[in-house]
Amino acid sequence: MPITGRCFCGAVRFRFDQPPVVARACWCRDCQYLSSGNASIGVIFRTAGFNVTGETSEYLSRADSGAMMRRRFCPTCGTPLFSEALEEPDYMVVRAGALDDPEIARPASVIWTASAPSWGHVDPALPSSPGQPGPVSG
Repeated sequence: MPITGRCFCGAVRFRFDQPPVVARACWCRDCQYLSSGNASIGVIFRTAGFNVTGETSEYLSRADSGAMMRRRFCPTCGTPLFSEALEEPDYMVVRAGALDDPEIARPASVIWTASAPSWGHVDPALPSSPGQPGPVSG
């Protein structure tokens, strides 16, 4: 079953032909900016079998982890869609809010908890990391 999603205005649509590797809640400062102050829920997919239609714009930046990130978004409505570490081209992070079925985005862990504000909720039932966890495997 393919996994699909889109931006808010529908100009960008995407599809993955395989299930996600993992989903995480991230409290790094970059993700807080991208999610209007809360943790960002990122769903990690393999890039093989990824298809996107519509034009995206991108912004390159260096993450707190040191990785150079390519962040793509819809140039029409501004919806954040994808993040990719240039050093890990086999994986990409999809913002959970862009998925047609956000139920598949239940986080398995919480990362960058040391950057969470005092009011931020970190689910105590999930494994957590104060910073960047190890590489994705799956």
